[in-house]
Amino acid sequence: MRAEPTLVGVDVGTTGVKAVAITPDGGVLARAEEAYPLSTPRPGWAEQDPEDWWRATERALGTLPEAAAIGLSGQMHGLVVLGADDRVLRPAILWNDQRTAAECAEIEERIGLDRLIALTGNRALTGFTAPKLLWLRNHEPEVYGRIGHVLLPKDYVRLRLTGDRAIDVADASGTLLFDVARRRWSNEVLDALELPTEWLPPAYESPDVPGAPGAGDQAAGALGVGIDRPG
Repeated sequence: MRAEPTLVGVDVGTTGVKAVAITPDGGVLARAEEAYPLSTPRPGWAEQDPEDWWRATERALGTLPEAAAIGLSGQMHGLVVLGADDRVLRPAILWNDQRTAAECAEIEERIGLDRLIALTGNRALTGFTAPKLLWLRNHEPEVYGRIGHVLLPKDYVRLRLTGDRAIDVADASGTLLFDVARRRWSNEVLDALELPTEWLPPAYESPDVPGAPGAGDQAAGALGVGIDRPG
């Protein structure tokens, strides 16, 4: 009898990586968890080294059965900036970082609050990705000038796993750079903020590419409790 394939889910969280190996019908085969530190270099700041996520993922996966497929979820909104060679340029700025109040005001002034909400579904909040990019431009221009690619936390781990850059539409919607109605990056927002589209990865629906896009933790949690349709 042919053995059932093993499926593995990996969650790149704020305090650590959690991984679980399951059968196709949902039976749990094994679990693993690896912690990593959170840096707060100033009050209201929150950063992590993306290499910590990758090393923790390697350790967790090393304890599980070999996987036929891997699904990813993780903390949303965090900013990972890479050079053209895919090397990390600075620690990731996380979803709970509060340094970008001035940049949020700048975004709403550039685009207009009503138009921003119409396009992205949100007003500018400090946790989102777009104001973090503006903060780098305003405060770390030497880093900003070297950016070649922008990813979110789980998408950096997937890059290390597969060599591909991609994002799911749920995580993309939390960047404040995504047109949620058209389900694509918003050229209008990017132009208003003077941010290059080329920095951003292709955005996919989660089922479109096995093993590639995954989902942010909020979207994955909603799916897990059965919230998968309007109503």
